[in-house]
Amino acid sequence: MSTPPLVQISHVVKSYRRGVQTVPVLTDITLSIGQGDFVALMGPSGSGKSTLLNLIAGIDRPDSGELLVGGLDITRLPEAALADWRAAHVGFIFQFYNLMPVLSAFENVELPLMLTRLTRHERRERVAMVLDMVRMADRMSHYPSELSGGQQQRVAIARALITDPTLIVADEPTGDLDRNSAADVLAMLQRLNDKLGKTIIMVTHDAHAAGAAKSLVHLEKGELIDGTPREPS
Repeated sequence: MSTPPLVQISHVVKSYRRGVQTVPVLTDITLSIGQGDFVALMGPSGSGKSTLLNLIAGIDRPDSGELLVGGLDITRLPEAALADWRAAHVGFIFQFYNLMPVLSAFENVELPLMLTRLTRHERRERVAMVLDMVRMADRMSHYPSELSGGQQQRVAIARALITDPTLIVADEPTGDLDRNSAADVLAMLQRLNDKLGKTIIMVTHDAHAAGAAKSLVHLEKGELIDGTPREPS
């Protein structure tokens, strides 16, 4: 019996208002993403790839169409339920890390757990484990300003992992990094996919970064050009 896709997008349309104009961003997108896949969303600036990522992550809503994640149509959830769903099921990795500058690496990673029922001891155990996983255990007391870009992104990855999410979404995660740091982050995402079976959707304009993924999805002017599974290079 085949496993149903983790993400099933059917005829999704999205536009934005700009003054009195309606600007189309995504046009009739239909796409499936399997459990345990690592997908790179590629396309030129303005192609709609970040908008599509935000829809999948429940940050934004489509104008029409169906978007199921784990069999749940997230477009039908009320705002409060959608926020709860995001917190439980989605881990976010951003280009510019989005770490709180006044918090240590440990505290930044712990932050998503503060709304859970875990005890302080349980939170600390989990944070220490995840920081060790991303090779930042020896920097857990450092503040973001004391870390390199690559180290900050590893902390951001740990924060994305801390709730054991169903889905990891990454928006240009290597865009602000030098070549060596970028390679390190991509290798880490590959390990999370290969070893832990995490489903990862990554927006990138960089063909080298996309080479770390198992599948490529190309967008052009809001339309899906192709989605081609392949073995990573």
